[in-house]
Amino acid sequence: MQFTKGNTIGAVTRFGPDWQGKRCGARTKGGDPCQRPAVARTGRCPNHGGKGTGPRTKEGIARIVAAKTKHGHLTKEKRLEAKARAKVGRQIRGELKDIERWALDLGLLGKDWRKRFL
Repeated sequence: MQFTKGNTIGAVTRFGPDWQGKRCGARTKGGDPCQRPAVARTGRCPNHGGKGTGPRTKEGIARIVAAKTKHGHLTKEKRLEAKARAKVGRQIRGELKDIERWALDLGLLGKDWRKRFL
């Protein structure tokens, strides 16, 4: 174990196998859990995101959101637009059904008029 500036106080228990503190636990490239000491706030070491604070400014947050958005289909605005389109479609289908009933009642269409278009 390498210590800086000759500091060997507690070297036996500092981060060795008998250390009682919390370990990072993130998977390393070798597939084993990371054994470095974890940062209390995140439970991960600085190498695995323990000291990251994330963006603080509105521009930084917007940049992260834009980078994380894959397609935007599930955003609140897109869902509201889809609901509005569905409502219009239901209204149009209802009007077409009313027109079809009207034409059938007047005898302008036969009962099997759809079969001619299949």
